Amino acid sequence: MVGSDVYNAAALLRAGDVVGIPTETVYGLAANALDARAVAKVFAIKGRPSFDPLIIHIGHLSQAAELTQSPLPEVFYRLSEHFWPGPLTLVVKKSDKVPDIVTSGLDTVGLRVPSHPMTLELLQSSNLPLAAPSANPFGYISPVTAQHVEQQLGQKIPYILDGGRCTVGLESTIIDCTCASARILRKGGVPIEQIAEVLGYFPDIQTHSSDNPRAPGMLTSHYAPRKKLILTDNTKLFDQYSGRNDVAFLLYKNPTAEHPVQRILTPLDSDLEAAANLFYYLREFDEMPHITLIIAERAPDRGLGRAINDRLSRAAANP
Repeated sequence: MVGSDVYNAAALLRAGDVVGIPTETVYGLAANALDARAVAKVFAIKGRPSFDPLIIHIGHLSQAAELTQSPLPEVFYRLSEHFWPGPLTLVVKKSDKVPDIVTSGLDTVGLRVPSHPMTLELLQSSNLPLAAPSANPFGYISPVTAQHVEQQLGQKIPYILDGGRCTVGLESTIIDCTCASARILRKGGVPIEQIAEVLGYFPDIQTHSSDNPRAPGMLTSHYAPRKKLILTDNTKLFDQYSGRNDVAFLLYKNPTAEHPVQRILTPLDSDLEAAANLFYYLREFDEMPHITLIIAERAPDRGLGRAINDRLSRAAANP
């Protein structure tokens, strides 16, 4: 069931159920993070492997104290005060209060305060920390509307909060705050340049892990459509497939007049617009029965373009 009743969603979560929730990044599949049985339902519904940890969403910074070990690193406070609420997840040492199933047995946990007003109201009114990965089958394209969630998981969960289309459209940036200097584990909704400006240095980047990842979204193949996807900056490849009705082009800003099936991520040449459209268009192509191949143009290597390329490269790695 899709609706806008925050109090109903909160009651379901307190009862140990799983609910679809909107965030500014993508829609999440939420459960009470302190209820191991409820969190186990999230893994089962998604078909998510147990070695892939979850992010905990909280309603305000003060909630972090009960979920983490003190003292928290200075870099945690610097980044959270600047970017929360918003699309930034910070990884720190967890407290014993956080069930091991949430962190896949790791001694660290990722926290963030989302900025979507409906989910903030849910978090603050329920006073529950919510473990909430993206609300889609594991490895598939992340959902950016309530209807995307309903199409794939509507029969498995009792309620989906409809907060409209996600405005950021990319998962949160994840930063490991347990290192001597901050390290990026996943590129996402906060560009690296903005993080560097707050830190005073460019953080190290470690965004891939073949097994036992320290954060979500680190596996080589992820965010993938069912159709084969090729990521390229080779214009000759577009020329080669131009005019074919079974091939979809995902272009950054410039359309190709000769091709029948194409979407432009950002006619305005805006990283924000491109990020918001990425998963929406990939899902649209995936639902076109005559399309057998998606060819995607690499985004400029700047700002959110880096996160867009990260998602496309993982989608292209799908066998």
